[in-house]
Parts: sequence; structure tokens; C-alpha cells
Amino acid sequence: MQAPFSYRIREQQLWLSPERCIFWEEEKALILSDLHFGKTGHFRKSGIAVPPSVYKEDLHRLLAQIQYFQPRQLLIVGDLFHSRENNELSLFRRWRDDLPGVDVRLIKGNHDILEEDWYKDAGIEVHKEHLELGAFTFIHDITEHRHCNAYCFSGHIHPGVWISGMGKQSLRFPCFYFGETYAVLPAFSRFTGTAAIDPPPGSNVFAILPPEPEEKVHIPRGRGRGTIPAPPPITPRRRAGSTILQIQ
Repeated sequence: MQAPFSYRIREQQLWLSPERCIFWEEEKALILSDLHFGKTGHFRKSGIAVPPSVYKEDLHRLLAQIQYFQPRQLLIVGDLFHSRENNELSLFRRWRDDLPGVDVRLIKGNHDILEEDWYKDAGIEVHKEHLELGAFTFIHDITEHRHCNAYCFSGHIHPGVWISGMGKQSLRFPCFYFGETYAVLPAFSRFTGTAAIDPPPGSNVFAILPPEPEEKVHIPRGRGRGTIPAPPPITPRRRAGSTILQIQ
């Protein structure tokens, strides 16, 4: 795994991981959102051929992040699960039983529709609307809760940012977004799309670039079309894993 990116906000130390999560040092907490566990099984039930390896890879990635950061707790900002219980959620239960020393706290998202007893039996502490902890508030959908008592961390949107290539191509990559009053996390699951965001001036955006880039890229500055000349192209070093690039 590539090294996490150091980021401080509200006098708190955060480490942004290329694996789409954040380690909050003061609380020894791993913050992540939109895992959508069980989504591939839900698709297969509907007759859409999605290999189960997609789901297992997400579980392995999460385990690797826990082993790397050694958190005391997981703060999941909604959509831990995708739908009703299926065989993939049974696998999650066995995975969870192997981590009794890590607390799991879920701020419910629109896809978290399992029965309350299921969460309780799985050792998951559920918060229906929000969770206030230390310097931060955690909610699922920032569009429904714009007024927080503290700086908010949210998910739901699956934010993505456009990066332009040398041949006028452009690609959209998942990103971390930090605004003045709230942050939006990328979806942890790779089996999700992204929604393009238009970050205002003064915000910070960190793109998650995939392994082994195939072309030089440059980062367009400013908003709108052609108002500011594009900077010279830069060539990221070739890498074995995903990496983080601050673009604003």
C-alpha cells in the first residue's frame, strides 16, 4: 500500500488512505463510508453476473487497513450494507467475529435496512441520524443535514473529480472532499460509480489515482472553461498501488 497522506483539520490529525478511508489519530478511529457489502450478491440474485471475488476483495482491503492502522474503532458513515441479508452478509458476520477488539459504529444510510437485531448480533452500534464525537459530527447524507454542531464527515455522494490527459481525454477519479464546514468521503467499495463534484474555491480535494498510470496528466485549475491556462503536464511516478494527489 502507498503511504497515507497527512492532513490536519480543526487541530486534529488525519491520514488519508489511498484505499478510500481516513485514520483519525486522536480517536484511533478508521473512518469510511459506502461499503455496500452484499451488493454483488444482490445483483446476482437479480440475474446480473457479478463475481463474488469483488466482495471478498473489499473485505480483504478493509482487513488490510485495520492491520495497518490498528484502530480501536470503525466509524462507518452510512451504507455499510446494500440490501437485505444474503450469503455475503453471512460471510461478513464470520469476518466480524474475528475482530472482537475493534468497535464498529454505524451511522445508518439509506441502504442500511437490516433488522435491528441483526446489527446487535453482529456487534455493530447503530446511530440512526448522526454521531457526535470529539471535534467532529458524522452523518450519512450532508444534503439532509446542512447544519451540524461541529465539522461534519459524510458519504452517500460517492464524489469524483475530473483529471485531463494530454490528448484532451479526461477521466474521473474518486476523491476526498474537504469544504469549509463538512467533508465527503469516497465510497470504500470499488463496485460503485462516482458523481462529479464542482469544488468551490477554498476547499481541498484529494484524488485517488489508480496503479500504473498510462499517460501524463495535468490538473486543470480554476472553474469554468478556459479562463485560466492549463499548467504544464506532470508525470506521476509509476506505482504498485493507488495513490493520493492533492488537486486543490
